[in-house]
Amino acid sequence: MASKVRKKKISGEISQEALEEAQRIRKAFKDKDWAEIKSSDSWMIFKVMSEFVEGFEKLAKIGPCVTIFGSARVKSTHPYYKMAEDIAAELVHHGYGVVTGGGPGIMEAGNKGAKQAGGKSVGLNIFLPFEQKGNPYIDSDKLIMFDYFFVRKVMFVKYSQGFIIMPGGFGTLDELTEALTLIQTKKIGRFPIVLVGKKFWTGWLKWVKEVLVSEKMISEEDLELFQCG
Repeated sequence: MASKVRKKKISGEISQEALEEAQRIRKAFKDKDWAEIKSSDSWMIFKVMSEFVEGFEKLAKIGPCVTIFGSARVKSTHPYYKMAEDIAAELVHHGYGVVTGGGPGIMEAGNKGAKQAGGKSVGLNIFLPFEQKGNPYIDSDKLIMFDYFFVRKVMFVKYSQGFIIMPGGFGTLDELTEALTLIQTKKIGRFPIVLVGKKFWTGWLKWVKEVLVSEKMISEEDLELFQCG
């Protein structure tokens, strides 16, 4: 009986989520008149500008930093968490501050390692539907919240001297490929990009070499844009 009640509750939650998602989609595609479009776009421009201004003003003062990317889903008991924590502490010992996406998991580990080592701990967080909050190891004056992923990505690239790419999902892959594209196209200088966790990255590296290179989607020299350790 209890099992049936749980299943019914879960089914109800899924149905509610599906309904909310459908409403969001309908709202996004709702016909708008020109006045609505113009007003909405104008306010968006000001919001984007304000995020750039705040980011530039705060991050210009932090000094040399390295960004650590990785999954928000990694628990504190996972070996990857401890690994990120140790890497962050080591970066601090070499004179760098640490920047993360400001959330839980690998990001929290990076901020924790930097904080406990006495270094600068920066969090560039993003407003998400599930209300991701800044982790408690970010310096109080170095937490910045963003609405727009593209503004946040500019900050990561502009104010980092290197990227540490820990195991992660779509967001981590997005940041990795964005950085590689900018370096490949010479839009930014070539800074170090290090993939951590050989076992995790093996499949991706195999695909890059056997598909992207062999199909001539990238040059073989592009494999030198990053390291895996």
